[in-house]
Amino acid sequence: MLVNINTGTLFVISAPSGAGKTSLVKSLVENMENVEVSVSCTTRQRRPGEKNGVNYNFISQDEFIHMLDKNLFLEHAQVFDHYYGTPQPWVVDKLNQGIDIILEIDWLGAQQVRRLKPDCVGIYILPPSREILEQRLRNREQDSDAVIAKRMDKAADELTHYVEFDYLVVNDIFERALTDLQTIVRCHRLTHRVQSQKQQTLLQQLLA
Repeated sequence: MLVNINTGTLFVISAPSGAGKTSLVKSLVENMENVEVSVSCTTRQRRPGEKNGVNYNFISQDEFIHMLDKNLFLEHAQVFDHYYGTPQPWVVDKLNQGIDIILEIDWLGAQQVRRLKPDCVGIYILPPSREILEQRLRNREQDSDAVIAKRMDKAADELTHYVEFDYLVVNDIFERALTDLQTIVRCHRLTHRVQSQKQQTLLQQLLA
């Protein structure tokens, strides 16, 4: 188990495909200071327009297996023939600097993270209805009807895991959902754990 010596908070954010998680997280990072999104490692090839260290850390399978053997991932998964994982050293270093870190991962990855980092904060993004979720998937104009049907079936299973998270945010009105996320982050910056470390000098002066 990781020792909690940091002042940053690890936020694990999950959602079914189409719920708007990525857009919300992007706006959250753009509108708040001292919060970053963890960049996962992957063994798949870089796609056109993707940047190493921005979209993913692109590494070889041998490198990934070596990191896995050294327990250097907070969570990892194999999707088809490729591996994905959240690098533990980078996350811990950022948290120790007092930076809040966001992991955008599925519920399975969230379960792995909670085992190593039980003080992480889980946030699940809900769509306002199944109809709107399907509409958003169709508006992407990326998938066939068959693929959308599979995504909807998968979403029905994924949504049952909302009970494993600390907060539920309904992404109906985007601005309101963004405000909800910002409120959660601000709230955790005021906890005793964080403030007692950040305000050590002040507390020593007040208690002298």
